[in-house]
Amino acid sequence: MLYFTRWKALGIILTALVVCLCAVPNFFPEATVKNWPLWAQRRLVLGLDLQGGSYLLLEVDSNYIKKEKLDQIRDDVRRTLRDAKIGYTGLASKGDAVEVRVKDTDLQTALSKLRDLSQPLGGLLGSSGQRSLDMIDAGGGLIRLTVPPAAINERIRQTIEQSIQIVERRVNQLGTVEPVIQRQGTDRILVQVPGLQDPTRLKDLLGKTAKMEFRMVDTSVSPDQAQQGNLPPDSELLMSASSPKVPYVVKKQVLVTGGDLTDAQTAFDPRTGEPVVSFKFNSSGSRKFALATTENVGQPFAIILDNEVISAPVIREPITGGQGQISGNFTVQSANDLAILLRAGALPAPLTVIEERTVGPGLGADSIAKGELAAYVGAIMVIVFMLLTYRLFGLFANIAVMINVAMIFGLLSLLNATLTLPGIAGIVLTVGIAVDSNVLIYERIREELRGGRNAISAIDAGFKRALATILDSNITTFIAAAVLFYIGTGPVRGFAVTLGIGILTTVFTAFTLTRLIVAWWVRWKRPQTVPI
Repeated sequence: MLYFTRWKALGIILTALVVCLCAVPNFFPEATVKNWPLWAQRRLVLGLDLQGGSYLLLEVDSNYIKKEKLDQIRDDVRRTLRDAKIGYTGLASKGDAVEVRVKDTDLQTALSKLRDLSQPLGGLLGSSGQRSLDMIDAGGGLIRLTVPPAAINERIRQTIEQSIQIVERRVNQLGTVEPVIQRQGTDRILVQVPGLQDPTRLKDLLGKTAKMEFRMVDTSVSPDQAQQGNLPPDSELLMSASSPKVPYVVKKQVLVTGGDLTDAQTAFDPRTGEPVVSFKFNSSGSRKFALATTENVGQPFAIILDNEVISAPVIREPITGGQGQISGNFTVQSANDLAILLRAGALPAPLTVIEERTVGPGLGADSIAKGELAAYVGAIMVIVFMLLTYRLFGLFANIAVMINVAMIFGLLSLLNATLTLPGIAGIVLTVGIAVDSNVLIYERIREELRGGRNAISAIDAGFKRALATILDSNITTFIAAAVLFYIGTGPVRGFAVTLGIGILTTVFTAFTLTRLIVAWWVRWKRPQTVPI
């Protein structure tokens, strides 16, 4: 156990040195580190509780999801019956169901065709026979299609997963560092943005669905006439996004949607110098936009965001290049925010802020100071205890523990991990666990000495026979950390990460580094007694 080949000793030292060097960027200002190579720029990121920032808890609108699902079923029923050339009446959404009436002679055919709209639900629910749609014959040719709760829950789950991706893209484009975005419960999303002290802009970005549509303005009727009730059935009345509110009569037919956009950037109008948003369509959107502008030269068209008209320019000439710009009395920030929304895509359902918190930088600085104080006091007490109890071997243990802590910070930096206050607690706890491993080894050496072994034999047996106990205790602790990480959220995960990494580095330092230091001492001194 005390023999190390030259290559093995070199490998242990290089491993410890390289991992410790990964923590070096944390001791330099961020502006300095940005000039280093990319591989050397990884560093710890302070969490919300340490550097302050914004905390939002968002809830998806389940009623909107249910209504959207029923509208989709209604459209599917209309299309299916038309394709089958089956006459129908009274197609409408009523409560949690869609109803349609057909002739008795067409009832069985209609039931057969509409049954294809019901699909098995995925995952475990599918294996139990759950389907996306329940259909019954209510009598008199009336067919009622109902969405079961399991299908609604599955739709909410899919909406949450899609919303998390879109929220993450929007927040990342704000230029913030390491935001935490994760699901909470069945219909909520937790957003933590360290370093962002004003959550107003964040709420504005996340609160908008960003559903963009390009539609033609209906010039056959004036807005005043529409407000008096003279509104064509294929048009609707929408208001402008800017104040004062201006009414527009807009056709319901959508020419192009925001889903066809591939890019959106802030720019400046070369004629007026005002901020605008330039956009670019994909090939499908380019074709549709070119056809629409070619057929409607001289007519105004509306650019609509979340059912508000943000611009209504007149088509001067066909736009065939697949790109254009949106103007609307923007400021630089509002133009940039709109570009972010368009690039990130539209949310599948509205999100409502149900909880909001702002942690000031002063509170974060106080948390760091208290955490550092706790770490220093704990470390000093451990160092003094080991020196008084085990003397020279206590010094060896203290050296290994300091390298252990440096390796923890190195690995966390390498992972670009977020350090929180519970994470600091995990590091402090790891110091105790690391010392505990050395205590087990040293006490085993004492037992071997009392049993009559000579110094070198006792040291060798102490390391060898303490191995099983240390591995057992560290493996069980690592399993607990893994469970905390798997089922925990937020601060609990931060604690689990630092504790888990600390366990790995502890095993490395206790059974390689400390043993290597002791082996060098034994080879150098050839001791007859053990100063322990």
